[in-house]
Amino acid sequence: MSTDTDAGDDRMEKINVRVPESLLTRIDEEWERRGYSSKSEAIRDALRDWVNPPATLSEDTLEDLEESSEQAEEGETVTAEEARERLGLDD
Repeated sequence: MSTDTDAGDDRMEKINVRVPESLLTRIDEEWERRGYSSKSEAIRDALRDWVNPPATLSEDTLEDLEESSEQAEEGETVTAEEARERLGLDD
């Protein structure tokens, strides 16, 4: 979870923001469930993601992940230990 301040910058500025009531209701329902200590912390974290968006996965990677998930559901996967054993690898 992100901290309340960015590295080396502990100054906070107060801003006023108007949001639709339905959005505020969703924020009120979510911030604590997601492990934030306050609504303000959750909103600061969302703003940081807006300014510095997290990396997104390519379509190929998303397809590979979906295929892996399907293989796991079908029991077509092995543990890392089983793979090492089959390949004759030592830890």
